[in-house]
Amino acid sequence: LDRAEAAGVSRESLAEFFHEGVVVPVLTAHPTEVQRKSVRDLEMQIEQLLQARERTRLTPQEQAANDESTRGAVLALWQTRMLRLEKLDVLDEVANGLSFFEQTFLPEVPLLYGALEDELQRRYPESALRDLPSFLRIGSWIGGDRDGNPFVTADVLERALRMQSSRVFEHYLEQLHTLGAELSMTTLVTAVSAELNALADRSPDKSPHRRDEPYRRAITGLYARVAATARALDMHEPLRHAIGVVPPYTQVTEFAADLEIIRRSLEAHDSALLARGRLRRLRRAVDVFGFHLAAVDLRQNSDVHQRVVSELFAAARPDVDYSSLDEAGRVRVLAAELATPRLLSSPYVDYSAETRSELAILQTAARMHQRYGAACIPNYVISKCDGASDVLEVVLLLREAGLYRATDTHLGCNVIPLFETIADLRAAAGTMDALLSIPVYSRMLASRGKAQEVMLGYSDSNKDGGYLTANWELYKAEVILAEVFAGHGVELRLFHGRGGTVGRGGGPSYEAILAQPPGSVNGQIRITEQGEVIASKYSNPEIGRRNLETLIAATMEATLLHHHGAD
Repeated sequence: LDRAEAAGVSRESLAEFFHEGVVVPVLTAHPTEVQRKSVRDLEMQIEQLLQARERTRLTPQEQAANDESTRGAVLALWQTRMLRLEKLDVLDEVANGLSFFEQTFLPEVPLLYGALEDELQRRYPESALRDLPSFLRIGSWIGGDRDGNPFVTADVLERALRMQSSRVFEHYLEQLHTLGAELSMTTLVTAVSAELNALADRSPDKSPHRRDEPYRRAITGLYARVAATARALDMHEPLRHAIGVVPPYTQVTEFAADLEIIRRSLEAHDSALLARGRLRRLRRAVDVFGFHLAAVDLRQNSDVHQRVVSELFAAARPDVDYSSLDEAGRVRVLAAELATPRLLSSPYVDYSAETRSELAILQTAARMHQRYGAACIPNYVISKCDGASDVLEVVLLLREAGLYRATDTHLGCNVIPLFETIADLRAAAGTMDALLSIPVYSRMLASRGKAQEVMLGYSDSNKDGGYLTANWELYKAEVILAEVFAGHGVELRLFHGRGGTVGRGGGPSYEAILAQPPGSVNGQIRITEQGEVIASKYSNPEIGRRNLETLIAATMEATLLHHHGAD
């Protein structure tokens, strides 16, 4: 922010960045992570004990207790097995990923937003930068990435989303319970808004002891509705039962609207300071994490899509020998097929196990959209993409599950080509130019805000061409892609598939983002966090928040300062 101010970046440009920005670290399951959660937990315990010694003045008794606890944790760590004896299954990986939300993302992301809003308000008190949109979110591939992993099935995808949702509901219920204890204000001392009174009157809390405490009664009602929602969506029963029976929320915006009623009432009746605490953090968490916690990307290899589409055509349209067509022929057939609402798949045809599995995944994704909202599965990544037909094949499969509507060319999720090898990177611009030139696909993008995401693979390109060649080809591909997208009037968002080690494209995130070609970031970036990098960055809440700040700062600098010609 200092550098943006010194470079003359206007308040309007800052506001545009935050309102149009997309910054998403995406957690991926990866075999380079070998450390057990038990080991990480003990290391965190030791770290917290050491911090207590450094940051607080302990009495002799407290010092002795700290010494003993530290020695005990070290002893337990020495005697804990470092490596797993059995391979994790996918749901174990989901559970491991959830631990980072519990430790870092759920508590720290709202704090980060609050600190950023306060700093912007201090610098620009008259500007419209008070309530920032949630441009920073957390993504995940765990439970949705089935490229080379046959254990990611439709059932696993549904259970992964249910585990995520249950965890975020637990967080909301914990925060509401504590918030109800904090907002103890009485109408004998302060007034409240009419809408807050109405919210309190709808609560099942009819205790005469809280008749003059409308905030507490209102929050009790919110708690009951969130508990009912968790029960309806996930069959999740909270440990602390609600007071009465109330209808669940039908969508997360209803919960957010009720919290907003509480905020407005506090601010209007001399209690704005109270609105800045736990309530502010809970409102932000609801906006960022919804009822689904993290957006799960689907990913599959283009070869699988080709085989499935070929089988669907063979059963429904024997006149089309799809597998024997060249690229131009496939594009022509797919574009024509996508212009009609007719489905190729049928419940009365006995498909191969592979085809049944792929269709089941997408049908489950459609059900999850209905259950949690479209934000729960917003993206479909295509590995080994080397032609426009690879993207159209996925859209065809999405149509079979109701995630693409031919009647109004509405696309239910982003379809993201992944260019990984040196040859694919060199052909990426041509592939995207051909894709964006297809009229039916151009109309689809209108339903996605005229934005298209492209993923670039750092790992396979490094293995294919070596570190220097891969990075040069990645840079050139980004430059040409930016030109192609500008020519089509489509917004480009890059998704960087970087690993942890240098050989897999790893390195400091800040320098990596600033090294992108001018015009290729434009306020929007997604980037994978893999394997051991997740633990090193996000096990500790303070370090995790610092790493999230780094992603935001680098994206701002690459967008705003590069745009202004700063060094």
